[in-house]
Amino acid sequence: MNFVETRGNDTKHKEEVSFSQAILNPSASFGGLYVPKYLPKLEDDFIQKHINTSYKALAFDILKAFDIDINDEQIQKALDLYDNFDNPLNPCPVVKIEENLFVQEQFHGPTRAFKDMALQPFGSILSSLAKIKDEKYLILVATSGDTGPAALNTFRNKENIQVVCLYPNGGTSDVQRLQMVCEDATNTKVIGIEGNFDDAQDALKKLLISKTFNDKLQKNNIKLSAANSVNFGRIIFQIIYHFHSYIQLLKQNEIKNNEKIYLIVPSGNFGNVLGAFYAQKMGLKVEKLLVASNENDILSQWINTGIYDIRNKNLKLTKSPAMDILKSSNIERILYSLFGAKQTKIFMEDLKQNDIFSMSKEQTKELRKYFDAVNSNDDYGLKIINKYAQKNYIMDPHTATCLKPFESLREKDLKTIIYSTAQWTKFSPTVLNALNNDNNNYSDKEALEEISKKYNIEVPKNIKALFTSPIKHKDIINKDSIEKEILNFLSIV
Repeated sequence: MNFVETRGNDTKHKEEVSFSQAILNPSASFGGLYVPKYLPKLEDDFIQKHINTSYKALAFDILKAFDIDINDEQIQKALDLYDNFDNPLNPCPVVKIEENLFVQEQFHGPTRAFKDMALQPFGSILSSLAKIKDEKYLILVATSGDTGPAALNTFRNKENIQVVCLYPNGGTSDVQRLQMVCEDATNTKVIGIEGNFDDAQDALKKLLISKTFNDKLQKNNIKLSAANSVNFGRIIFQIIYHFHSYIQLLKQNEIKNNEKIYLIVPSGNFGNVLGAFYAQKMGLKVEKLLVASNENDILSQWINTGIYDIRNKNLKLTKSPAMDILKSSNIERILYSLFGAKQTKIFMEDLKQNDIFSMSKEQTKELRKYFDAVNSNDDYGLKIINKYAQKNYIMDPHTATCLKPFESLREKDLKTIIYSTAQWTKFSPTVLNALNNDNNNYSDKEALEEISKKYNIEVPKNIKALFTSPIKHKDIINKDSIEKEILNFLSIV
């Protein structure tokens, strides 16, 4: 299968590229993104075939359906990294917490967040390609908290790979920050920036298309790629676990085959719910995709009104920081799928130039065939965490936002899966505030210890170890100094 560009072709890029080309060089014409030329359709018997297979077998068959130009041995090697998860046969289990309400726990990997589900295999494939081609790559990462640790973990000490991770100083949890700044791999550089995630993501996108930056890398025989969800190598692995969640309900005898369900996804950069959208288009029986936003409600505004407006909006720092995003990259792939390249280019240029784009009533109606959305606030999230803790289920503040769509948006009484994108250990002070119903300023360490003791929950060893690990990366810089800092890291003048 080949990949095409969301904003059309500028004649400087190839009109179509292979999967390997798209993930090695993810920047497309006019600043756009790569998407599959078409989505494979999975027949009705596909789900039945995989009821009694492993997650790796399911993933392998979905990747093969895309006919990607990666050989079977490379694919299997990448998927074998799921063996390092808590349960290799079921790396993202589905747990029932209410009648008709289930949680897919996506945090059972090495960094305790859903980004491991995609970045572990993606990192393996990209690294293998770099080695086979005998090419050196700089991988850029912008993170709101979870992508950074997962990318650093998957690329650590990989041959031919150097990684630069940008995170907003003060915009992540302490555990997330420690997972990054304590990384001691020889091929990594972690940089805190004075700004928010949108600033970090903007810097990454500018560097990907910067001629001067790319020329300097080229002179030093270094190619440029990215580990954010602008890279379709991330997205393809985020399609798989939506099929897995449906299969888990079948295995638990909660639904019958071809019965529709709701999927609820907490969203910031829209990659996770984009994977669900693609899964639905490929044949997964989804009634509707329900999007949970926090107080940065740009996505719920867009889905409900058709207007994406960030004029005069200031990013709010909330207790669900991974969702503190105003410029959501993957809406572009949705726009392309629904309206084509020409219209997508118009929308994205309007957003870049005027901080707003507006869809017609007909276009908004088309969008809402697939999506509905609502936002919640920190107080709501704290109450939800407390409520389910009393039922012996501890969730993080991002997962808690999903209960708002569950309570207010479902038009049918169907089984519903919410996606838990991070373990509570990554946001323990907020969780402890919810459990104790207070506003105390707990440290991560004391919050972890108190919750663990009170609820008899084991804190993962790699989380505990963070508090005694030496800090290797101390740089906090202005966003205008990012390029210079990266070139210094690469020893390029």
